Amino acid sequence: MRHATEHADAAAIANVATAELESALRGGPFHVALRAAIAARGLPLQRVQHHLSRHGVKVGVTSLSYWQQGARRPQRPESLRAVRALEEILQLPDESLIRLLARSEEPSGPGRGAGRSYRSFMEASGVLERLLGELGSPLDGGVHTIGHHERVRVGAHRELLGRESQHIVRAHRDGVDRYVAVHHGDPGCAPERMAVRALENCRRGRVCWDDDTGVLVAEFLFDTRLRSGDTFLFRYGVDDGTAGVCTEYVRGFRSGGGQYALQVRFDERALPVRCHRFSQHSPASPRGGRQALPLSGLHRSVHLVEPRVRTGVLGIGWDWE
Repeated sequence: MRHATEHADAAAIANVATAELESALRGGPFHVALRAAIAARGLPLQRVQHHLSRHGVKVGVTSLSYWQQGARRPQRPESLRAVRALEEILQLPDESLIRLLARSEEPSGPGRGAGRSYRSFMEASGVLERLLGELGSPLDGGVHTIGHHERVRVGAHRELLGRESQHIVRAHRDGVDRYVAVHHGDPGCAPERMAVRALENCRRGRVCWDDDTGVLVAEFLFDTRLRSGDTFLFRYGVDDGTAGVCTEYVRGFRSGGGQYALQVRFDERALPVRCHRFSQHSPASPRGGRQALPLSGLHRSVHLVEPRVRTGVLGIGWDWE
Protein backbone atom coordinates (compact mmCIF):
# COMPACT_ATOMS: atom_id res chain seq x y z
CA MET A 1 0.00 0.00 0.00
CA ARG A 2 2.88 2.31 0.76
CA HIS A 3 4.30 1.90 -2.73
CA ALA A 4 0.87 2.50 -4.25
CA THR A 5 0.47 5.66 -2.19
CA GLU A 6 3.92 6.92 -3.21
CA HIS A 7 3.13 6.29 -6.87
CA ALA A 8 -0.19 8.09 -6.50
CA ASP A 9 1.49 11.06 -4.83
CA ALA A 10 4.13 11.24 -7.56
CA ALA A 11 1.46 11.07 -10.23
CA ALA A 12 -0.52 13.83 -8.55
CA ILE A 13 2.56 16.05 -8.32
CA ALA A 14 3.33 15.40 -11.99
CA ASN A 15 -0.24 16.26 -12.97
CA VAL A 16 -0.07 19.53 -11.03
CA ALA A 17 3.28 20.42 -12.65
CA THR A 18 1.87 19.64 -16.10
CA ALA A 19 -1.23 21.74 -15.46
CA GLU A 20 0.89 24.65 -14.25
CA LEU A 21 3.08 24.37 -17.33
CA GLU A 22 0.11 24.33 -19.71
CA SER A 23 -1.37 27.37 -18.00
CA ALA A 24 1.95 29.24 -18.10
CA LEU A 25 2.48 28.45 -21.80
CA ARG A 26 -0.96 29.89 -22.56
CA GLY A 27 -0.78 33.03 -20.46
CA GLY A 28 2.88 33.60 -19.61
CA PRO A 29 4.85 35.51 -18.68
CA PHE A 30 8.00 34.04 -20.17
CA HIS A 31 9.91 33.49 -16.91
CA VAL A 32 6.98 31.69 -15.27
CA ALA A 33 6.61 29.37 -18.27
CA LEU A 34 10.34 28.64 -18.33
CA ARG A 35 10.39 27.89 -14.60
CA ALA A 36 7.32 25.63 -14.94
CA ALA A 37 8.86 23.77 -17.88
CA ILE A 38 12.11 23.11 -16.03
CA ALA A 39 10.18 21.93 -12.97
CA ALA A 40 7.90 19.69 -15.04
CA ARG A 41 10.91 17.94 -16.58
CA GLY A 42 12.66 17.67 -13.22
CA LEU A 43 15.95 19.03 -14.53
CA PRO A 44 18.43 20.94 -12.35
CA LEU A 45 19.90 24.01 -14.02
CA GLN A 46 23.30 22.33 -14.37
CA ARG A 47 21.68 19.63 -16.52
CA VAL A 48 19.84 22.24 -18.58
CA GLN A 49 23.17 24.01 -19.17
CA HIS A 50 24.74 20.68 -20.20
CA HIS A 51 21.97 20.00 -22.72
CA LEU A 52 22.37 23.50 -24.15
CA SER A 53 26.10 22.98 -24.62
CA ARG A 54 25.32 19.82 -26.60
CA HIS A 55 23.21 22.04 -28.87
CA GLY A 56 26.23 24.31 -29.35
CA VAL A 57 24.85 27.09 -27.14
CA LYS A 58 26.76 28.46 -24.15
CA VAL A 59 24.67 29.90 -21.32
CA GLY A 60 25.74 30.18 -17.69
CA VAL A 61 23.74 28.68 -14.83
CA THR A 62 23.45 32.17 -13.34
CA SER A 63 21.84 33.49 -16.53
CA LEU A 64 19.39 30.58 -16.59
CA SER A 65 18.50 31.31 -12.98
CA TYR A 66 17.94 35.00 -13.77
CA TRP A 67 15.75 34.09 -16.74
CA GLN A 68 13.44 31.86 -14.74
CA GLN A 69 13.23 34.40 -11.91
CA GLY A 70 12.32 37.21 -14.29
CA ALA A 71 15.36 39.24 -13.19
CA ARG A 72 16.66 39.33 -16.78
CA ARG A 73 15.32 38.45 -20.20
CA PRO A 74 17.18 36.71 -23.01
CA GLN A 75 17.49 39.27 -25.81
CA ARG A 76 20.86 38.89 -27.52
CA PRO A 77 21.06 36.64 -30.63
CA GLU A 78 22.97 33.94 -28.74
CA SER A 79 20.40 34.05 -25.94
CA LEU A 80 17.52 33.70 -28.42
CA ARG A 81 19.25 30.66 -29.88
CA ALA A 82 19.31 29.26 -26.36
CA VAL A 83 15.55 29.84 -25.96
CA ARG A 84 14.82 27.92 -29.16
CA ALA A 85 17.07 25.10 -27.97
CA LEU A 86 15.26 25.09 -24.60
CA GLU A 87 11.96 24.49 -26.40
CA GLU A 88 13.43 21.26 -27.78
CA ILE A 89 15.24 20.23 -24.59
CA LEU A 90 12.15 20.81 -22.43
CA GLN A 91 9.85 19.15 -25.00
CA LEU A 92 7.77 22.26 -25.61
CA PRO A 93 5.85 23.29 -28.74
CA ASP A 94 7.89 25.20 -31.32
CA GLU A 95 7.89 28.97 -30.77
CA SER A 96 6.07 28.65 -27.42
CA LEU A 97 8.77 30.36 -25.35
CA ILE A 98 9.81 32.72 -28.14
CA ARG A 99 6.21 33.89 -28.48
CA LEU A 100 5.95 34.61 -24.75
CA LEU A 101 9.29 36.41 -24.81
CA ALA A 102 8.14 38.63 -27.68
CA ARG A 103 4.93 39.38 -25.79
CA SER A 104 6.87 40.40 -22.67
CA GLU A 105 8.91 42.87 -24.74
CA GLU A 106 5.88 44.80 -26.00
CA PRO A 107 5.70 48.36 -24.69
CA SER A 108 4.09 48.74 -21.28
CA GLY A 109 1.64 51.60 -21.44
CA PRO A 110 0.62 53.91 -24.28
CA GLY A 111 3.40 53.60 -26.83
CA ARG A 112 6.50 53.27 -24.66
CA GLY A 113 8.41 50.81 -22.57
CA ALA A 114 9.28 51.12 -18.92
CA GLY A 115 12.35 53.09 -17.87
CA ARG A 116 15.41 51.51 -16.36
CA SER A 117 14.67 49.92 -13.01
CA TYR A 118 16.53 50.72 -9.81
CA ARG A 119 17.85 47.15 -9.87
CA SER A 120 19.34 47.64 -13.33
CA PHE A 121 21.01 50.86 -12.20
CA MET A 122 22.52 49.14 -9.16
CA GLU A 123 23.74 46.16 -11.18
CA ALA A 124 25.31 48.55 -13.69
CA SER A 125 26.88 50.57 -10.86
CA GLY A 126 28.55 47.48 -9.42
CA VAL A 127 29.76 46.38 -12.84
CA LEU A 128 31.10 49.87 -13.56
CA GLU A 129 33.24 49.85 -10.42
CA ARG A 130 34.64 46.46 -11.44
CA LEU A 131 35.46 47.59 -14.98
CA LEU A 132 37.09 50.79 -13.74
CA GLY A 133 39.15 48.63 -11.41
CA GLU A 134 40.31 46.55 -14.36
CA LEU A 135 41.51 49.75 -16.05
CA GLY A 136 43.11 50.98 -12.85
CA SER A 137 40.99 54.11 -13.03
CA PRO A 138 39.32 55.69 -9.97
CA LEU A 139 35.76 57.02 -10.12
CA ASP A 140 37.26 60.50 -9.80
CA GLY A 141 39.50 60.77 -12.86
CA GLY A 142 41.18 63.95 -11.68
CA VAL A 143 39.00 66.39 -13.64
CA HIS A 144 35.84 68.42 -13.10
CA THR A 145 33.47 68.82 -16.02
CA ILE A 146 32.86 72.43 -17.04
CA GLY A 147 30.67 71.60 -20.03
CA HIS A 148 29.30 68.41 -21.61
CA HIS A 149 27.28 68.32 -24.84
CA GLU A 150 25.85 64.98 -25.96
CA ARG A 151 24.29 64.26 -29.34
CA VAL A 152 22.25 61.04 -29.45
CA ARG A 153 20.98 59.41 -32.66
CA VAL A 154 17.91 57.15 -32.85
CA GLY A 155 17.58 55.05 -36.00
CA ALA A 156 14.86 54.04 -38.43
CA HIS A 157 14.10 50.93 -36.39
CA ARG A 158 13.72 53.03 -33.23
CA GLU A 159 17.08 51.80 -31.92
CA LEU A 160 19.83 53.77 -30.21
CA LEU A 161 22.28 54.20 -33.08
CA GLY A 162 24.93 55.93 -31.02
CA ARG A 163 26.08 59.16 -29.46
CA GLU A 164 28.82 61.75 -29.59
CA SER A 165 30.10 63.63 -26.54
CA GLN A 166 32.09 66.84 -26.34
CA HIS A 167 33.67 67.55 -22.95
CA ILE A 168 35.34 70.60 -21.51
CA VAL A 169 37.15 69.62 -18.32
CA ARG A 170 39.42 71.25 -15.74
CA ALA A 171 42.08 69.22 -13.93
CA HIS A 172 42.10 69.41 -10.14
CA ARG A 173 45.41 67.58 -9.77
CA ASP A 174 48.66 67.34 -11.71
CA GLY A 175 49.40 64.60 -14.23
CA VAL A 176 45.95 63.89 -15.70
CA ASP A 177 46.40 62.48 -19.22
CA ARG A 178 43.22 60.54 -19.94
CA TYR A 179 39.46 60.34 -19.49
CA VAL A 180 37.37 57.19 -19.01
CA ALA A 181 33.96 57.36 -20.70
CA VAL A 182 31.00 55.14 -19.83
CA HIS A 183 28.30 53.92 -22.23
CA HIS A 184 25.28 51.97 -20.92
CA GLY A 185 23.43 50.31 -23.80
CA ASP A 186 19.77 49.39 -23.88
CA PRO A 187 18.64 45.91 -22.72
CA GLY A 188 19.75 43.24 -25.17
CA CYS A 189 22.66 45.26 -26.57
CA ALA A 190 25.94 43.67 -27.65
CA PRO A 191 28.86 45.77 -26.36
CA GLU A 192 31.41 43.70 -28.29
CA ARG A 193 29.85 44.96 -31.54
CA MET A 194 29.92 48.64 -30.58
CA ALA A 195 32.49 50.95 -32.15
CA VAL A 196 34.35 53.44 -29.95
CA ARG A 197 35.76 56.47 -31.80
CA ALA A 198 38.17 59.20 -30.73
CA LEU A 199 37.07 62.30 -32.67
CA GLU A 200 39.02 65.32 -31.45
CA ASN A 201 42.07 65.99 -29.23
CA CYS A 202 42.30 62.41 -27.93
CA ARG A 203 43.24 58.85 -28.88
CA ARG A 204 41.38 55.66 -28.06
CA GLY A 205 42.93 53.56 -25.32
CA ARG A 206 41.69 50.39 -23.65
CA VAL A 207 38.04 49.32 -23.95
CA CYS A 208 36.24 46.75 -21.80
CA TRP A 209 32.62 45.82 -21.22
CA ASP A 210 30.12 43.58 -19.46
CA ASP A 211 27.72 41.58 -21.65
CA ASP A 212 24.97 41.07 -19.07
CA THR A 213 24.42 44.73 -18.18
CA GLY A 214 25.54 46.33 -21.45
CA VAL A 215 28.03 48.62 -19.68
CA LEU A 216 31.08 49.65 -21.74
CA VAL A 217 33.99 51.77 -20.55
CA ALA A 218 36.64 53.28 -22.81
CA GLU A 219 39.84 55.24 -22.22
CA PHE A 220 40.55 58.38 -24.23
CA LEU A 221 44.17 59.44 -24.04
CA PHE A 222 45.32 63.06 -24.21
CA ASP A 223 48.53 64.14 -25.96
CA THR A 224 49.51 66.17 -22.92
CA ARG A 225 49.61 65.88 -19.15
CA LEU A 226 47.38 68.44 -17.49
CA ARG A 227 48.47 70.44 -14.49
CA SER A 228 46.02 71.37 -11.77
CA GLY A 229 43.81 74.18 -13.10
CA ASP A 230 44.40 73.38 -16.80
CA THR A 231 41.37 73.05 -19.06
CA PHE A 232 41.02 70.61 -21.95
CA LEU A 233 38.45 70.01 -24.71
CA PHE A 234 37.96 66.66 -26.42
CA ARG A 235 35.31 64.75 -28.34
CA TYR A 236 34.51 61.05 -28.80
CA GLY A 237 31.69 58.81 -30.01
CA VAL A 238 30.16 55.38 -29.46
CA ASP A 239 28.33 53.64 -32.32
CA ASP A 240 25.75 51.25 -30.88
CA GLY A 241 22.72 50.09 -32.88
CA THR A 242 22.84 46.61 -31.31
CA ALA A 243 19.64 46.57 -29.20
CA GLY A 244 15.90 46.84 -29.77
CA VAL A 245 13.45 49.71 -29.42
CA CYS A 246 14.78 52.67 -27.43
CA THR A 247 12.37 54.88 -25.47
CA GLU A 248 14.71 57.15 -23.49
CA TYR A 249 18.26 58.34 -22.96
CA VAL A 250 19.48 58.76 -19.39
CA ARG A 251 22.61 60.39 -17.96
CA GLY A 252 23.68 59.98 -14.33
CA PHE A 253 25.83 62.47 -12.45
CA ARG A 254 27.91 61.45 -9.43
CA SER A 255 28.81 65.07 -8.66
CA GLY A 256 27.35 68.45 -9.45
CA GLY A 257 28.67 71.43 -11.37
CA GLY A 258 29.11 72.32 -15.00
CA GLN A 259 26.67 72.73 -17.88
CA TYR A 260 25.05 69.73 -19.56
CA ALA A 261 23.21 69.76 -22.90
CA LEU A 262 21.54 66.69 -24.41
CA GLN A 263 20.18 66.55 -27.96
CA VAL A 264 18.31 63.52 -29.36
CA ARG A 265 17.84 63.34 -33.13
CA PHE A 266 15.43 60.89 -34.76
CA ASP A 267 15.45 59.28 -38.19
CA GLU A 268 12.81 60.78 -40.49
CA ARG A 269 11.30 57.30 -40.92
CA ALA A 270 10.66 56.86 -37.20
CA LEU A 271 9.39 59.92 -35.38
CA PRO A 272 7.98 59.82 -31.83
CA VAL A 273 4.56 61.24 -31.04
CA ARG A 274 5.63 62.92 -27.78
CA CYS A 275 8.90 63.81 -26.04
CA HIS A 276 9.65 64.99 -22.52
CA ARG A 277 12.51 65.63 -20.12
CA PHE A 278 12.71 64.21 -16.62
CA SER A 279 14.99 64.13 -13.60
CA GLN A 280 15.61 62.02 -10.49
CA HIS A 281 17.47 62.84 -7.31
CA SER A 282 18.79 59.24 -7.39
CA PRO A 283 17.98 56.02 -9.28
CA ALA A 284 15.89 54.91 -6.27
CA SER A 285 13.76 58.06 -6.16
CA PRO A 286 10.63 58.72 -8.24
CA ARG A 287 10.97 60.65 -11.45
CA GLY A 288 10.05 64.32 -11.41
CA GLY A 289 10.68 67.51 -13.33
CA ARG A 290 8.68 66.18 -16.27
CA GLN A 291 8.35 68.76 -19.02
CA ALA A 292 7.12 68.35 -22.59
CA LEU A 293 9.71 69.00 -25.29
CA PRO A 294 8.73 70.14 -28.80
CA LEU A 295 10.12 68.08 -31.66
CA SER A 296 11.81 70.22 -34.32
CA GLY A 297 10.14 69.45 -37.63
CA LEU A 298 13.10 70.35 -39.81
CA HIS A 299 15.87 68.75 -37.76
CA ARG A 300 13.77 66.04 -36.05
CA SER A 301 15.41 66.69 -32.70
CA VAL A 302 14.69 67.63 -29.10
CA HIS A 303 17.07 68.91 -26.45
CA LEU A 304 17.51 69.95 -22.86
CA VAL A 305 20.04 72.28 -21.27
CA GLU A 306 20.94 72.20 -17.58
CA PRO A 307 23.08 75.27 -16.72
CA ARG A 308 24.51 73.66 -13.59
CA VAL A 309 23.94 69.95 -13.01
CA ARG A 310 23.27 68.43 -9.62
CA THR A 311 23.92 64.91 -8.40
CA GLY A 312 21.27 62.57 -9.78
CA VAL A 313 19.78 61.63 -13.13
CA LEU A 314 18.66 63.64 -16.18
CA GLY A 315 17.10 62.30 -19.32
CA ILE A 316 14.81 62.61 -22.30
CA GLY A 317 12.03 60.11 -22.93
CA TRP A 318 9.65 59.69 -25.88
CA ASP A 319 6.51 57.80 -26.87
CA TRP A 320 6.12 55.82 -30.08
CA GLU A 321 2.77 55.28 -31.75
